[in-house]
Amino acid sequence: MPAERKAERKAGRKLVQKMSSTRTFAKVAPHVIPAMDRAVHRLTRGKVLLSARMLPGVVLTARGARSGRPRVTPLACMPEGDGRWLLVGSNFGRPGHPAWTANLLAHPDVEINWRGEDVPVRAELLTGEERAAAWKAALEFWPPYATYQARIEREIRLFRLTRR
Repeated sequence: MPAERKAERKAGRKLVQKMSSTRTFAKVAPHVIPAMDRAVHRLTRGKVLLSARMLPGVVLTARGARSGRPRVTPLACMPEGDGRWLLVGSNFGRPGHPAWTANLLAHPDVEINWRGEDVPVRAELLTGEERAAAWKAALEFWPPYATYQARIEREIRLFRLTRR
């Protein structure tokens, strides 16, 4: 990739990071981005996830914590390699934990669609030093997570998904 193109992508990423840190984004994005992602993912048979143009993404299929029914949620992720992914329950810096985190706590054996491939994984809520190290990596990966955490009183949940 030419240097000029890399600079454009970096500038675009910085702009998106700045926009995603705003309260307006936190109000609008949860209603718009997942719906668009689900539609495009379905239309392309799992090959395209719009939000993955800025951040890598998976489509999580988990059983509902109370209903037990399948719940499909497109999410940004941080690939860690070796069949592992980190999920950040930021909820765009809104007060409550996102529903998908309760689903993972209740039913940790789930499936993700990663780049068109269905992958069975197990979710683990990170705590202590393991969480601290993952949080540091997440902030380096996507700095707006720090803004989200500063806006809310709850601790943002971090999950590691490991291929089963």
